[in-house]
Amino acid sequence: DKYIKEMLNGPPQACYEILRIQPSTFSYFCEVLRKGALRTNNIMVEEQVEMFLYIVGKHFDQRSICDHFQHSLETVNRHCRRVMRAVAKIGKHLIYPSNDDDLPPHIKFNEKYYPWFKDCVGAIDGTHVSTWIPAEKIVSFKGRKSTVTQNVLCACNFNMEFTFVYSGWEGTANDSRVFLDAVTRPEVNFPWLIQGPLVYDGVLGGNCLWIPYMDLQHTIVYDGMLSNPTGYKELFNYRHSSIRNVIERYFGLLKARFPILKLMPCYKPVKQHIMVVACCVVYNFICR
Repeated sequence: DKYIKEMLNGPPQACYEILRIQPSTFSYFCEVLRKGALRTNNIMVEEQVEMFLYIVGKHFDQRSICDHFQHSLETVNRHCRRVMRAVAKIGKHLIYPSNDDDLPPHIKFNEKYYPWFKDCVGAIDGTHVSTWIPAEKIVSFKGRKSTVTQNVLCACNFNMEFTFVYSGWEGTANDSRVFLDAVTRPEVNFPWLIQGPLVYDGVLGGNCLWIPYMDLQHTIVYDGMLSNPTGYKELFNYRHSSIRNVIERYFGLLKARFPILKLMPCYKPVKQHIMVVACCVVYNFICR
C-alpha cells in the first residue's frame, strides 16, 4: 500500500518506467476494473493490477513478484489470473470497430491515399506471438523461423487501436486459414464484413477486403534504385503496401510494451490465449 502510493504520487516518469503506464491512466484503469469484475479480496485492486503489469510489461516471473510484494506464489498466481480475466472481460468495450463516419486524417489529408482509399476503415494481418506448449505438440507450433509461436489475427484502425483480436492458432497455420476460420465461426463475432473495406496482404476475401494484385510485386527495383510504378496495378500495389504498414507498426509497439509476447511463460494454453487479448486491451486503454 505504501509503495503504491509513493509510486503514484512520485514523478510520473518513475511510474511509467516501472509499469509502462502514466499514474493518472493507471488510477483510472484500476477504477474501471474495480467497477467491473475485479474485487479487493484482502489485496487492494491497485496492487493486483501492479503485479499483472509487472509480469506483462517487465517480464518478471511470478517468483520475483512474490519476493517484491511479499506474497505467496499461490496468491500472486491467483490474483494475476483474476486481473487477466477482468481485463479480457472489458475487452468488448475497448476492442471493437469504430462507428465514426469521419474519414481518418491519415487518409483524408494525404493525396497518396485520397480519394483512392476513402472507404478504408483499417488494416488486418497476422502476427506470431511466443507460446509454450507440451513437447508432443511442438511440431505444429513451430513457425518459419523454427520458433514455437501462435498465430494471432488482428485488425486495427488508423488511431493506434486494435479493433479485432483472434488468438490461439498454431504457428504453422497461414493467415488465410486463420482468417477463414474467424469469419466462418459465429462465436468469434468477426465484425468487418459489413463495416467496410480493409487493407490486407496475405488472405483472399470477398468484397470487404482489398488485396494487392498478386501477379505484380509491390515496388519495382532496378540496380538497387526504386523506380516509379508504371501502370495502375503497380501504383495500387505500392500505395496498398504503404497504407497497410500501419498494422505492422502497431505490432511492433505492442510487443515492445509487453515483452511477455516475445517470451511466454509456461502457462496453460487457454491462459496464453487470454493473455494476448489482455495485452491488446491494455494497449487500447492506454492509447485512448
